[in-house]
Order: sequence, then C-alpha cells, then structure tokens
Amino acid sequence: MVQDDSATFVDRDLRAARFVRSTLAGAMMRGVDVRGLDIDAPWLADGALLVNGVDVVPLVEAELNRRFPGRELKQARDPDGLRAAWAAIERAWAAAVDRAVSMPEGAVDVSVDGEWSFAQTLRHLVFATDAWFGKAILRLPRPFHPLGQPHAEYQTDGFDMSVFATEQPAFAAVLEARAERQAMVRDFLATVTPELLAEARPTAWSPEHEDPVLHCLHVIFDEEWEHFRFALRDLDAQSCHA
Repeated sequence: MVQDDSATFVDRDLRAARFVRSTLAGAMMRGVDVRGLDIDAPWLADGALLVNGVDVVPLVEAELNRRFPGRELKQARDPDGLRAAWAAIERAWAAAVDRAVSMPEGAVDVSVDGEWSFAQTLRHLVFATDAWFGKAILRLPRPFHPLGQPHAEYQTDGFDMSVFATEQPAFAAVLEARAERQAMVRDFLATVTPELLAEARPTAWSPEHEDPVLHCLHVIFDEEWEHFRFALRDLDAQSCHA
C-alpha cells in the first residue's frame, strides 16, 4: 500500500470522494462536514472510532447484533457456544438465500456499486472456509474448491489462481459447494473438544505463524457475518431500485 505524502488537508472539498481498501487509521478530522458520510469498516471492532469524543464502536456493535440475531455469538469460546454460533449463521444465510432466489431472475448475479454479487459472495465464503478450515484447521493438501472466489489481490501474491473456475458457474452449483462447506464446519463442531480448540495451527496465509484452532474458527465466523451484512445491504439496494 502506497502512503500518501499529502497527509494534511485544509479547506479541501472531498465531497463524493471514495476510499477503497485504503487505511485511514489514526486520521484526525476537525471542523469537518460529514453529512451523509458512509463508512464500511469490517474491522471496526478492533479499535476505537471517536465521533465528537465518543467511541461509537460499542454502539455500532450493539446495533449490528440487534439487527442480526446470533451475531453476538461469533466470539464464542466453548464447543456448545460455537455450535450455537454456527447454527445461527446457517439460519441467517438460509433466509438470505431464500430472499435472493425469490427476487427477479438474475438478481443473484447483480453487482451493486462494483461489489461482489450475491453469488460471488457465497463463492467467496466457500474460499474463506477452505482457507481457514480446510487448509488451516484440517491441513488438507488440496483444500480449495474450484468455485471458490478469492480476492483479486491474491493474483499478485504468488497464489495459484489456476485451481479456480474462470467462468461464472450456475447458481445451483454455487449453492451445492456452499452447502458442502457449511456441512464440513457443522460436522467438525459436532464433536470438537476444548483440547482441540486450543491446538495450534499454521495460519492460512502465514504458515510461519501459528494460532489456535479457535482463532481460525473465529476468522470464519467474522467472514460469515461481515459478508452477510454486505449481501443484505446489496439485496436491499436492488429492492429499492426495482
């Protein structure tokens, strides 16, 4: 990531500016007009966000938990809690899929504002599960399903993209791959023990670094809930413009 040397903006008009995959960590804004400002920060809970001296992160987290029942379980630490957390994730996504398929034909493949379509989002969750469950937790030699959807930056990180489909698959095939990955996690959690949760695993993208199995599961849960929020946001946008 290239750092911008123009670190101070005074009397600038940044209306309608768009920042994508950029860092504003530690940025300071004083006397600014932020009407209509739209911030989407998946890692918001990892730090503080001060608005007029008030840390709004706890308020945002509480509201997201209210909107998405079961999200509050995503940091569960014991087997029973993890099973309940995963069941909530599956229920939420089942309802979202039902909504998506009830919309006009082709809605699952619509990209809103340049973001992934609903189908691509499900494909990315296949990929995320393969990375943090199949590769990290189970240590499978060939963990990736060809219908998985990696982030574009992996193309420049020496990652073998040849294992992934280059053409848009049928949505039924996406649902099948997604169901397989959900079942893998569900079956694993059915018998997981505290001892197994504490075992160390090389992380998905930094094999030299190890984290407990529990951490890998939490990454998967975070991916699930963040992309669920994105998916509903974009289905809402489609509905508004229908």
